[in-house]
Amino acid sequence: MKQLRKKKLTIRKRYAKENDLTLFHGDCLDLLKQIPDNSAQLVITSPPYNVGKPYEKKESLESYVELQRLVIAEAVRITRDGGSICWQVGHHVNGHRQVFPLDLLLHPLFQSYSSSNEVYLRNRIIWHYEHGLHCKHRFSGRHETILWYTKGKKYIFNLDEVRVPQKYPGKRGHKGANRGKYTGNPLGKNPGDVWIFPNVKSNHIEKTEHPCQFPVELPERLIRALTGPGDLVVDPFMGSGTTAVAAVLNHRRVAGADLVSEYVELARKRTMQAARGKLRYRLSHTPIYVLAANTPLRTVPEEFLQLRLLYAGNNSLNPAT
Repeated sequence: MKQLRKKKLTIRKRYAKENDLTLFHGDCLDLLKQIPDNSAQLVITSPPYNVGKPYEKKESLESYVELQRLVIAEAVRITRDGGSICWQVGHHVNGHRQVFPLDLLLHPLFQSYSSSNEVYLRNRIIWHYEHGLHCKHRFSGRHETILWYTKGKKYIFNLDEVRVPQKYPGKRGHKGANRGKYTGNPLGKNPGDVWIFPNVKSNHIEKTEHPCQFPVELPERLIRALTGPGDLVVDPFMGSGTTAVAAVLNHRRVAGADLVSEYVELARKRTMQAARGKLRYRLSHTPIYVLAANTPLRTVPEEFLQLRLLYAGNNSLNPAT
């Protein structure tokens, strides 16, 4: 992947069109109000999930949705015709262990703009990962959702920029006019609406002190598909600056905000490293690591085998087994 090696980025705290990078410490609504109408090609963010993380104030679901309504209204305003809005969310779990899929709660807020601003849902993308919270009273959550909306009926979608390797690139047609010809696209296949790559845990190459960091590969795929060089990308809930990093690596302008000053400084540090070609990050299409079959980590402990046999014996009369 070609990295941007610009010696010096134009970085400011307040938004200006000529900025390469705007890093705003404060409420995202204050940043968004600085950005003129129809300026951004892409607004992409992952807002807090209202689950009590250190960087958020837990509030009622009604208050949470109201804040999202205000931010979404600004996102629609600053997005230009042909641009996109991507909202990545997970689940809110209340004190009764009841799960609220946030994408279902927030979609009506976007849907309300379908007639006035022609905001349309194009994909509900599932990001699947293998590791996360281990649950005892429900199936462990292993995915999050990205809602991709466009503003207008005509929009930018650069599929060739984000194609992925085919499983069977040498496959040929066996009948009809394509008999004997390769059936796949030479550039790769459409990645589809289920994306599988690791989340950022302690041993991830990109890991920082941010507790809920996202991999560069996630916003990068959307940035490459939905924008062009020089376009403005806006992230209202910037966090550790992953969207900003992906934008800088791909020659896009970017503006982001965060309430935590330490995270704004972290975003500055990471984007500067990206601009200089010094940032370590997981490249797109890197295979997910699979342990060799003969490693101790792949060997089932004898104690586990004994417990499995005991469990199977105790449940031998259970039709569900």
